[in-house]
Amino acid sequence: MEAPPRSHLRQVERAAPGGRSAMSAESVGQGLGPRPGPGSGSESEPLCPEHGQALRWFCCSERRPVCAACAELGGRCQGHRIRPAQERAEELRNKIVDQCERLQLQSASITKYVTEVLPGKNQGVVSTASAVRELVIQRLGLVRSLCETEEQRLLERVHGEEERAHQSILTQRVHWAEALQKLDAIRTSLVDMLTHVDDLQLIKEQEIFERTEEAEGILDPQESKKLNFNEKCARSPLLTQLWATAVFGSLSGTEDVRIDEKTVSPFLQLSDDRRTLTFNAKKSKSCADGPERFDHWPNALATTSFLAGMHVWMVNVQNSCAYKVGVALGQLPRKGSGSDSRLGHNTFSWVFSRYDQEFRFSHDGQHVPLGLLRCPAQLGVLLDLQAQELLFYEPASGMVLHTHRASFPGPLFPVFAVADQTISVVH
Repeated sequence: MEAPPRSHLRQVERAAPGGRSAMSAESVGQGLGPRPGPGSGSESEPLCPEHGQALRWFCCSERRPVCAACAELGGRCQGHRIRPAQERAEELRNKIVDQCERLQLQSASITKYVTEVLPGKNQGVVSTASAVRELVIQRLGLVRSLCETEEQRLLERVHGEEERAHQSILTQRVHWAEALQKLDAIRTSLVDMLTHVDDLQLIKEQEIFERTEEAEGILDPQESKKLNFNEKCARSPLLTQLWATAVFGSLSGTEDVRIDEKTVSPFLQLSDDRRTLTFNAKKSKSCADGPERFDHWPNALATTSFLAGMHVWMVNVQNSCAYKVGVALGQLPRKGSGSDSRLGHNTFSWVFSRYDQEFRFSHDGQHVPLGLLRCPAQLGVLLDLQAQELLFYEPASGMVLHTHRASFPGPLFPVFAVADQTISVVH
Protein backbone atom coordinates (compact mmCIF):
# COMPACT_ATOMS: atom_id res chain seq x y z
CA MET A 1 0.00 0.00 0.00
CA GLU A 2 3.05 2.36 -0.01
CA ALA A 3 3.41 4.83 -2.82
CA PRO A 4 6.71 4.70 -4.73
CA PRO A 5 9.12 7.63 -4.17
CA ARG A 6 9.02 10.48 -6.66
CA SER A 7 11.73 10.25 -9.31
CA HIS A 8 11.59 13.88 -10.46
CA LEU A 9 12.79 15.81 -7.38
CA ARG A 10 14.00 19.17 -8.52
CA GLN A 11 17.62 19.98 -8.05
CA VAL A 12 18.80 23.33 -6.76
CA GLU A 13 19.83 25.56 -9.63
CA ARG A 14 23.28 26.38 -8.34
CA ALA A 15 25.63 23.48 -8.99
CA ALA A 16 28.41 22.68 -6.51
CA PRO A 17 32.07 22.39 -7.66
CA GLY A 18 32.76 19.21 -9.65
CA GLY A 19 29.46 19.28 -11.54
CA ARG A 20 27.39 17.72 -8.76
CA SER A 21 24.19 19.23 -7.43
CA ALA A 22 24.69 21.43 -4.43
CA MET A 23 21.41 20.22 -2.87
CA SER A 24 18.60 17.84 -3.79
CA ALA A 25 15.44 16.53 -2.22
CA GLU A 26 17.34 13.33 -1.30
CA SER A 27 20.19 15.22 0.33
CA VAL A 28 17.78 17.38 2.26
CA GLY A 29 15.91 14.32 3.32
CA GLN A 30 19.12 12.68 4.51
CA GLY A 31 19.73 15.66 6.72
CA LEU A 32 16.35 15.07 8.34
CA GLY A 33 16.98 11.44 9.30
CA PRO A 34 16.34 7.91 7.98
CA ARG A 35 13.89 7.74 5.13
CA PRO A 36 11.50 4.77 5.06
CA GLY A 37 11.07 2.90 1.81
CA PRO A 38 9.58 -0.33 0.41
CA GLY A 39 10.80 -3.40 2.13
CA SER A 40 11.96 -1.62 5.28
CA GLY A 41 11.56 -3.76 8.34
CA SER A 42 9.36 -2.86 11.25
CA GLU A 43 12.41 -2.89 13.53
CA SER A 44 13.67 0.36 12.00
CA GLU A 45 10.26 2.02 11.82
CA PRO A 46 8.23 3.68 14.59
CA LEU A 47 5.12 1.67 15.46
CA CYS A 48 1.57 2.67 16.26
CA PRO A 49 1.19 2.62 20.06
CA GLU A 50 -2.40 1.42 19.67
CA HIS A 51 -2.01 -1.32 17.04
CA GLY A 52 1.71 -2.05 16.98
CA GLN A 53 1.88 -1.61 13.21
CA ALA A 54 4.24 0.55 11.19
CA LEU A 55 3.23 4.20 10.81
CA ARG A 56 3.24 4.22 6.99
CA TRP A 57 0.21 6.44 6.47
CA PHE A 58 -0.60 10.09 7.12
CA CYS A 59 -3.98 11.32 8.35
CA CYS A 60 -4.66 14.69 6.68
CA SER A 61 -7.49 15.45 9.10
CA GLU A 62 -5.51 14.97 12.30
CA ARG A 63 -2.23 15.79 10.57
CA ARG A 64 -0.26 12.91 12.11
CA PRO A 65 1.22 9.58 10.99
CA VAL A 66 -1.02 6.52 11.52
CA CYS A 67 -0.95 2.80 10.76
CA ALA A 68 -3.21 0.85 8.37
CA ALA A 69 -5.39 -0.32 11.24
CA CYS A 70 -6.11 3.26 12.31
CA ALA A 71 -7.50 3.97 8.83
CA GLU A 72 -9.58 0.80 8.56
CA LEU A 73 -13.17 0.30 9.60
CA GLY A 74 -13.44 0.93 13.30
CA GLY A 75 -10.13 2.77 13.50
CA ARG A 76 -9.87 6.22 14.97
CA CYS A 77 -9.19 7.73 11.52
CA GLN A 78 -12.03 5.97 9.74
CA GLY A 79 -13.47 8.28 7.05
CA HIS A 80 -10.51 10.65 7.18
CA ARG A 81 -8.43 11.57 4.18
CA ILE A 82 -5.46 9.20 4.30
CA ARG A 83 -2.34 9.25 2.14
CA PRO A 84 0.97 7.34 2.22
CA ALA A 85 3.43 8.75 4.73
CA GLN A 86 6.24 8.53 2.18
CA GLU A 87 4.22 10.68 -0.25
CA ARG A 88 3.61 13.25 2.49
CA ALA A 89 7.32 13.18 3.33
CA GLU A 90 8.26 13.72 -0.33
CA GLU A 91 5.85 16.63 -0.48
CA LEU A 92 7.44 18.19 2.58
CA ARG A 93 10.92 17.57 1.21
CA ASN A 94 9.98 19.38 -1.98
CA LYS A 95 8.61 22.26 0.07
CA ILE A 96 11.85 22.41 2.05
CA VAL A 97 13.81 22.46 -1.21
CA ASP A 98 11.61 25.30 -2.49
CA GLN A 99 12.06 27.18 0.77
CA CYS A 100 15.81 26.71 0.64
CA GLU A 101 15.84 28.06 -2.91
CA ARG A 102 13.83 31.08 -1.81
CA LEU A 103 16.10 31.65 1.17
CA GLN A 104 19.13 31.38 -1.10
CA LEU A 105 17.68 33.95 -3.49
CA GLN A 106 16.70 36.18 -0.58
CA SER A 107 20.21 35.90 0.84
CA ALA A 108 21.68 36.80 -2.55
CA SER A 109 19.34 39.81 -2.77
CA ILE A 110 20.26 40.98 0.74
CA THR A 111 23.97 40.48 0.01
CA LYS A 112 23.66 42.58 -3.14
CA TYR A 113 21.74 45.26 -1.21
CA VAL A 114 24.37 45.37 1.52
CA THR A 115 27.36 45.34 -0.83
CA GLU A 116 26.01 47.53 -3.63
CA VAL A 117 22.99 49.60 -2.55
CA LEU A 118 23.91 50.63 1.01
CA PRO A 119 27.35 52.01 0.09
CA GLY A 120 25.66 54.08 -2.60
CA LYS A 121 23.05 55.25 -0.10
CA ASN A 122 25.78 56.14 2.37
CA GLN A 123 27.60 58.15 -0.26
CA GLY A 124 24.31 59.79 -1.25
CA VAL A 125 23.64 60.79 2.37
CA VAL A 126 27.11 62.31 2.67
CA SER A 127 26.71 64.17 -0.62
CA THR A 128 23.17 65.41 0.14
CA ALA A 129 24.06 66.45 3.69
CA SER A 130 27.03 68.39 2.37
CA ALA A 131 24.86 70.14 -0.23
CA VAL A 132 22.16 70.99 2.33
CA ARG A 133 24.81 72.20 4.77
CA GLU A 134 26.23 74.48 2.11
CA LEU A 135 22.71 75.71 1.30
CA VAL A 136 22.04 76.55 4.95
CA ILE A 137 25.37 78.36 5.24
CA GLN A 138 24.73 80.20 1.98
CA ARG A 139 21.22 81.31 2.92
CA LEU A 140 22.14 82.32 6.45
CA GLY A 141 25.14 84.10 5.00
CA LEU A 142 22.80 86.09 2.77
CA VAL A 143 20.51 86.82 5.73
CA ARG A 144 23.52 87.84 7.82
CA SER A 145 24.81 90.03 5.01
CA LEU A 146 21.39 91.61 4.61
CA CYS A 147 21.17 92.21 8.36
CA GLU A 148 24.63 93.76 8.41
CA THR A 149 23.75 95.98 5.46
CA GLU A 150 20.47 97.01 7.08
CA GLU A 151 22.25 97.62 10.36
CA GLN A 152 24.82 99.83 8.65
CA ARG A 153 22.10 101.72 6.76
CA LEU A 154 20.01 102.34 9.87
CA LEU A 155 23.00 103.33 12.00
CA GLU A 156 24.04 105.79 9.31
CA ARG A 157 20.52 107.22 9.29
CA VAL A 158 20.56 107.47 13.09
CA HIS A 159 23.96 109.17 12.94
CA GLY A 160 22.74 111.53 10.21
CA GLU A 161 19.64 112.41 12.18
CA GLU A 162 21.72 112.98 15.28
CA GLU A 163 24.06 115.27 13.35
CA ARG A 164 21.11 117.15 11.87
CA ALA A 165 19.55 117.67 15.30
CA HIS A 166 22.90 118.81 16.73
CA GLN A 167 23.34 121.24 13.82
CA SER A 168 19.85 122.61 14.33
CA ILE A 169 20.56 123.11 18.02
CA LEU A 170 23.89 124.78 17.19
CA THR A 171 22.18 127.10 14.68
CA GLN A 172 19.62 127.98 17.32
CA ARG A 173 22.39 128.71 19.80
CA VAL A 174 24.07 131.13 17.36
CA HIS A 175 20.76 132.73 16.44
CA TRP A 176 19.68 133.30 20.04
CA ALA A 177 23.17 134.44 21.05
CA GLU A 178 22.96 137.13 18.39
CA ALA A 179 19.43 137.95 19.55
CA LEU A 180 20.66 138.31 23.14
CA GLN A 181 23.48 140.62 22.01
CA LYS A 182 21.03 142.73 20.04
CA LEU A 183 18.60 142.90 22.93
CA ASP A 184 21.43 143.83 25.28
CA ALA A 185 22.56 146.60 22.90
CA ILE A 186 18.99 147.97 22.63
CA ARG A 187 18.60 147.86 26.40
CA THR A 188 21.93 149.63 26.90
CA SER A 189 20.92 152.30 24.40
CA LEU A 190 17.57 152.83 26.08
CA VAL A 191 19.13 153.01 29.54
CA ASP A 192 21.63 155.58 28.23
CA MET A 193 18.76 157.69 26.88
CA LEU A 194 16.98 157.39 30.17
CA THR A 195 19.96 158.63 32.16
CA HIS A 196 21.53 161.24 29.85
CA VAL A 197 18.72 162.84 27.79
CA ASP A 198 16.60 165.62 29.27
CA ASP A 199 12.82 165.65 29.02
CA LEU A 200 12.58 168.04 26.08
CA GLN A 201 15.10 166.11 24.05
CA LEU A 202 13.58 162.79 25.12
CA ILE A 203 10.15 163.58 23.73
CA LYS A 204 11.74 164.50 20.41
CA GLU A 205 13.92 161.32 20.25
CA GLN A 206 12.71 159.15 17.41
CA GLU A 207 15.33 156.50 18.27
CA ILE A 208 13.20 155.32 21.18
CA PHE A 209 10.51 154.05 18.81
CA GLU A 210 13.04 152.56 16.44
CA ARG A 211 14.74 150.68 19.24
CA THR A 212 11.41 149.48 20.62
CA GLU A 213 10.26 148.19 17.24
CA GLU A 214 13.60 146.48 16.77
CA ALA A 215 13.26 144.71 20.11
CA GLU A 216 9.69 143.67 19.34
CA GLY A 217 10.94 142.12 16.09
CA ILE A 218 12.92 139.59 18.09
CA LEU A 219 10.39 136.84 18.86
CA ASP A 220 10.40 134.51 21.82
CA PRO A 221 11.77 130.95 21.31
CA GLN A 222 9.20 128.43 20.10
CA GLU A 223 9.23 124.64 20.33
CA SER A 224 10.43 123.13 17.05
CA LYS A 225 10.49 119.50 15.91
CA LYS A 226 13.75 120.25 14.15
CA LEU A 227 15.43 120.44 17.55
CA ASN A 228 14.30 116.89 18.47
CA PHE A 229 15.67 113.57 17.34
CA ASN A 230 13.26 111.95 14.88
CA GLU A 231 12.97 108.29 15.90
CA LYS A 232 11.26 107.46 12.61
CA CYS A 233 14.68 107.43 10.98
CA ALA A 234 15.32 104.02 12.52
CA ARG A 235 12.06 102.43 11.39
CA SER A 236 12.55 99.56 8.99
CA PRO A 237 9.95 97.05 7.78
CA LEU A 238 12.73 94.50 7.37
CA LEU A 239 13.99 95.00 10.91
CA THR A 240 10.47 94.86 12.31
CA GLN A 241 9.78 91.63 10.42
CA LEU A 242 13.01 89.97 11.54
CA TRP A 243 12.59 91.16 15.10
CA ALA A 244 8.99 89.90 15.37
CA THR A 245 9.94 86.56 13.81
CA ALA A 246 12.79 86.16 16.30
CA VAL A 247 10.57 87.03 19.27
CA PHE A 248 7.66 84.77 18.29
CA GLY A 249 10.02 82.06 17.06
CA SER A 250 11.69 81.69 20.44
CA LEU A 251 8.57 82.40 22.53
CA SER A 252 10.94 82.70 25.48
CA GLY A 253 8.96 85.55 26.95
CA THR A 254 5.40 84.34 26.33
CA GLU A 255 3.03 85.56 29.02
CA ASP A 256 0.69 83.21 30.85
CA VAL A 257 -2.37 85.35 30.19
CA ARG A 258 -5.52 84.43 32.13
CA ILE A 259 -8.89 86.13 31.77
CA ASP A 260 -10.39 87.93 34.76
CA GLU A 261 -13.71 86.25 35.47
CA LYS A 262 -15.07 89.41 37.14
CA THR A 263 -14.84 91.30 33.83
CA VAL A 264 -16.40 88.69 31.51
CA SER A 265 -19.53 89.83 29.70
CA PRO A 266 -22.74 87.85 30.40
CA PHE A 267 -22.76 87.02 26.69
CA LEU A 268 -19.53 85.07 27.11
CA GLN A 269 -18.70 81.80 28.82
CA LEU A 270 -15.25 81.40 30.40
CA SER A 271 -13.52 78.01 30.51
CA ASP A 272 -12.26 76.48 33.76
CA ASP A 273 -8.64 77.28 32.88
CA ARG A 274 -9.68 80.90 32.19
CA ARG A 275 -8.13 80.92 28.71
CA THR A 276 -11.12 80.29 26.41
CA LEU A 277 -14.08 82.58 25.74
CA THR A 278 -17.23 81.23 24.05
CA PHE A 279 -19.94 83.51 22.70
CA ASN A 280 -23.56 82.94 23.66
CA ALA A 281 -26.30 84.98 22.01
CA LYS A 282 -28.45 84.62 25.11
CA LYS A 283 -27.43 86.71 28.07
CA SER A 284 -26.49 84.59 31.03
CA LYS A 285 -28.54 85.17 34.15
CA SER A 286 -26.10 83.37 36.42
CA CYS A 287 -23.42 86.08 36.16
CA ALA A 288 -23.48 88.36 39.17
CA ASP A 289 -23.23 91.96 38.03
CA GLY A 290 -20.38 94.03 39.40
CA PRO A 291 -18.53 97.25 38.68
CA GLU A 292 -15.79 95.44 36.73
CA ARG A 293 -18.07 93.38 34.47
CA PHE A 294 -18.92 94.47 30.90
CA ASP A 295 -22.72 94.42 30.77
CA HIS A 296 -23.37 95.00 27.05
CA TRP A 297 -20.43 94.42 24.71
CA PRO A 298 -18.99 90.85 24.67
CA ASN A 299 -15.66 91.95 26.21
CA ALA A 300 -13.25 90.63 28.83
CA LEU A 301 -9.97 91.80 30.35
CA ALA A 302 -6.98 89.76 31.50
CA THR A 303 -6.07 89.51 35.17
CA THR A 304 -2.62 91.12 34.82
CA SER A 305 -1.47 94.41 33.36
CA PHE A 306 1.86 95.52 31.89
CA LEU A 307 3.62 98.77 32.73
CA ALA A 308 7.14 98.23 31.37
CA GLY A 309 9.22 95.84 29.29
CA MET A 310 8.29 93.57 26.38
CA HIS A 311 5.37 91.15 26.53
CA VAL A 312 4.14 88.50 24.08
CA TRP A 313 1.01 86.35 24.01
CA MET A 314 -0.79 84.22 21.43
CA VAL A 315 -4.50 83.83 20.75
CA ASN A 316 -6.14 81.00 18.80
CA VAL A 317 -8.80 82.65 16.60
CA GLN A 318 -9.36 80.03 13.89
CA ASN A 319 -12.87 79.13 15.10
CA SER A 320 -14.26 82.67 15.15
CA CYS A 321 -15.34 85.05 12.40
CA ALA A 322 -15.98 87.98 14.77
CA TYR A 323 -13.47 88.90 17.44
CA LYS A 324 -11.19 91.63 18.83
CA VAL A 325 -7.77 91.18 20.40
CA GLY A 326 -5.51 93.89 21.79
CA VAL A 327 -4.80 95.97 24.88
CA ALA A 328 -6.79 98.41 26.99
CA LEU A 329 -6.33 100.71 29.94
CA GLY A 330 -7.89 99.76 33.26
CA GLN A 331 -10.04 102.89 33.07
CA LEU A 332 -11.99 101.42 30.15
CA PRO A 333 -15.71 101.87 31.01
CA ARG A 334 -17.63 98.64 31.49
CA LYS A 335 -21.27 99.67 31.38
CA GLY A 336 -23.69 100.62 28.62
CA SER A 337 -23.86 100.23 24.86
CA GLY A 338 -22.01 103.42 23.99
CA SER A 339 -18.64 103.78 22.34
CA ASP A 340 -16.94 104.37 25.68
CA SER A 341 -17.05 100.64 26.43
CA ARG A 342 -16.80 99.40 22.84
CA LEU A 343 -13.29 98.19 22.05
CA GLY A 344 -11.45 100.33 19.49
CA HIS A 345 -14.01 103.15 19.64
CA ASN A 346 -12.45 105.09 22.52
CA THR A 347 -9.12 106.39 23.79
CA PHE A 348 -8.81 103.50 26.24
CA SER A 349 -8.36 100.57 23.82
CA TRP A 350 -6.20 99.46 20.86
CA VAL A 351 -7.44 96.32 19.07
CA PHE A 352 -7.06 94.12 16.00
CA SER A 353 -10.51 93.00 14.85
CA ARG A 354 -12.18 90.67 12.38
CA TYR A 355 -15.74 90.76 11.05
CA ASP A 356 -16.24 88.00 8.49
CA GLN A 357 -13.60 88.79 5.85
CA GLU A 358 -12.90 92.34 7.04
CA PHE A 359 -9.81 92.99 9.16
CA ARG A 360 -8.76 96.28 10.72
CA PHE A 361 -6.93 98.00 13.55
CA SER A 362 -9.00 100.36 15.69
CA HIS A 363 -8.32 103.04 18.29
CA ASP A 364 -10.39 106.02 19.38
CA GLY A 365 -12.91 105.44 16.59
CA GLN A 366 -10.19 105.53 13.92
CA HIS A 367 -10.09 102.33 11.84
CA VAL A 368 -7.18 101.21 9.67
CA PRO A 369 -8.26 98.57 7.08
CA LEU A 370 -5.86 95.64 6.79
CA GLY A 371 -5.69 93.81 3.48
CA LEU A 372 -5.18 90.24 4.63
CA LEU A 373 -5.19 87.54 1.96
CA ARG A 374 -6.25 84.82 4.38
CA CYS A 375 -7.77 84.46 7.83
CA PRO A 376 -5.13 83.85 10.51
CA ALA A 377 -5.55 80.77 12.66
CA GLN A 378 -3.44 82.27 15.42
CA LEU A 379 -2.77 85.87 16.31
CA GLY A 380 0.37 86.96 18.12
CA VAL A 381 0.41 90.16 20.17
CA LEU A 382 3.73 91.86 20.97
CA LEU A 383 3.71 94.82 23.34
CA ASP A 384 7.03 96.64 23.65
CA LEU A 385 6.51 99.38 26.23
CA GLN A 386 10.09 100.57 26.05
CA ALA A 387 9.67 101.37 22.36
CA GLN A 388 5.95 102.21 22.83
CA GLU A 389 4.93 99.75 20.10
CA LEU A 390 2.01 97.38 19.74
CA LEU A 391 2.47 94.73 17.05
CA PHE A 392 0.15 92.03 15.67
CA TYR A 393 1.75 89.01 14.04
CA GLU A 394 0.66 85.82 12.25
CA PRO A 395 2.98 82.95 13.26
CA ALA A 396 1.97 80.63 10.40
CA SER A 397 3.13 83.00 7.66
CA GLY A 398 5.65 84.96 9.72
CA MET A 399 3.92 88.20 8.66
CA VAL A 400 3.59 91.38 10.68
CA LEU A 401 -0.09 92.28 10.26
CA HIS A 402 0.04 95.74 11.82
CA THR A 403 2.30 97.90 13.98
CA HIS A 404 0.99 100.79 16.07
CA ARG A 405 3.28 103.29 17.79
CA ALA A 406 1.88 105.53 20.47
CA SER A 407 2.58 106.94 23.89
CA PHE A 408 0.57 104.64 26.12
CA PRO A 409 -0.56 106.61 29.20
CA GLY A 410 -0.68 103.80 31.77
CA PRO A 411 -0.69 100.08 32.55
CA LEU A 412 -2.19 98.01 29.73
CA PHE A 413 -4.34 94.89 30.08
CA PRO A 414 -4.74 92.25 27.35
CA VAL A 415 -8.32 92.62 26.17
CA PHE A 416 -10.62 90.32 24.20
CA ALA A 417 -14.02 90.36 22.54
CA VAL A 418 -15.79 87.58 20.65
CA ALA A 419 -19.18 87.55 18.91
CA ASP A 420 -18.89 84.21 17.11
CA GLN A 421 -17.82 80.79 18.41
CA THR A 422 -14.68 80.78 20.56
CA ILE A 423 -11.20 82.24 20.94
CA SER A 424 -8.49 80.90 23.25
CA VAL A 425 -5.27 82.21 24.74
CA VAL A 426 -2.49 79.81 23.73
CA HIS A 427 -0.24 78.61 26.55
